[in-house]
Amino acid sequence: MKALKLIGPFKQLVTMANLPLKGALTDDQLTIIEDAGILIENEQIKEIGLFTVMLSEAKQTEIEVIALQGNHVCLPGFIDSHTHICFGGTRAKDYAMRNAGKTYLEIAKAGGGIWDTVTQTRKAASEELIKKTLKRTKQHLKNGVTTIEVKSGYGLSVEEELKMLRAIKNANSQTPLDLIPTCLAAHMKPKDFSGSNAEYLNEISTTLFPILKEEKLTNRMDAFIEESAFSKEDIRPYFKKAKEIGFDITVHADQFSTDGSAIAVEFEAISADHLEASTKNEIELLAKSNVIATALPGASLGLGCNFTPARKLLDAGCALAIASDHNPGSAPMGDLLTQAAILQTFEKLSNAEVLAGITFRAAAALNLNDRGQLKEGLLADFALFHTDNYNEILYHQGAFKPCMVFKNGALVYDKHQTN
Repeated sequence: MKALKLIGPFKQLVTMANLPLKGALTDDQLTIIEDAGILIENEQIKEIGLFTVMLSEAKQTEIEVIALQGNHVCLPGFIDSHTHICFGGTRAKDYAMRNAGKTYLEIAKAGGGIWDTVTQTRKAASEELIKKTLKRTKQHLKNGVTTIEVKSGYGLSVEEELKMLRAIKNANSQTPLDLIPTCLAAHMKPKDFSGSNAEYLNEISTTLFPILKEEKLTNRMDAFIEESAFSKEDIRPYFKKAKEIGFDITVHADQFSTDGSAIAVEFEAISADHLEASTKNEIELLAKSNVIATALPGASLGLGCNFTPARKLLDAGCALAIASDHNPGSAPMGDLLTQAAILQTFEKLSNAEVLAGITFRAAAALNLNDRGQLKEGLLADFALFHTDNYNEILYHQGAFKPCMVFKNGALVYDKHQTN
């Protein structure tokens, strides 16, 4: 393969560059280049410019040219910064019971809830988890996602959390997408652990943390701070040890009650995710920090609860990422673009704010600065849509899918060649 590759022309290329990380955005702030081309050197963007000019120069050098037919809009590859796509089994029965009016406690007593997924994931062999994770990554790829965060948290023991994170690492080696692993051993205290919350977290931090570092299985530590999971008092020693070892912190925060966002700010977390229950106090606290606020509209749709107050977060000056929360219990859809478009309608977000939330602001939620925008020196990750106007993409509320997806400069999905 030639080291240099020119792709175009794009009727519109939406760079998502030169925008602030925090705060509200208007569509007229977007940089849109018409009739553009992208010159790729190895895996990175070398140049963006007028395609006809770049094509003329390419004919005089050793550059591979991929000439597109028809109208295309080019966007940065989407980044899903919060998922749980490594799991065994299904929770379809939970979903039916919940929509029939059953409570969380009633579902749990009937054998459902998070513990049901833990049980099924523990039963699954590593090869099965790898296969199922790869299948789900393909679904995300077709929706334009090129980077996916993947959490553990359905193992809930040293041995089983290692099994999950090793499976995620293995799956990452078999997909063109980037899978960013996160340890969520602090999802809930397992039912088969006889000690206290504090004793469970101490066992995990003492035994599991060093192995994660030694095997380079993750650089991210997450915890569910909630009345049904862990309190802020439980989590402080756990996060303290995680930071001392060198892990980045992220938090399941303010989903049903408030406490998590304050802990996220206290420990300078990379992101605080969920935030459906956040009030004015939590919003102001997040706005004064560098914590990325992550909305998870898939969970709101799955549970039938309020959406993250995205409009208030942005207007207060927060950085807002949007992620799918793809998981077997509360967010089985796993369609980032559809969920983002639905959140946009209910929270009155501009196209610029939604696109920022699934590109460069989502990259910031993963502490990544090499993607999420189309500009020189960044990874050549982008998705193409058959249209002449980028507004059409969100207008169709997720039904309008990419026709082509490039990852690291390579064509990894082509709708025209896929049955």
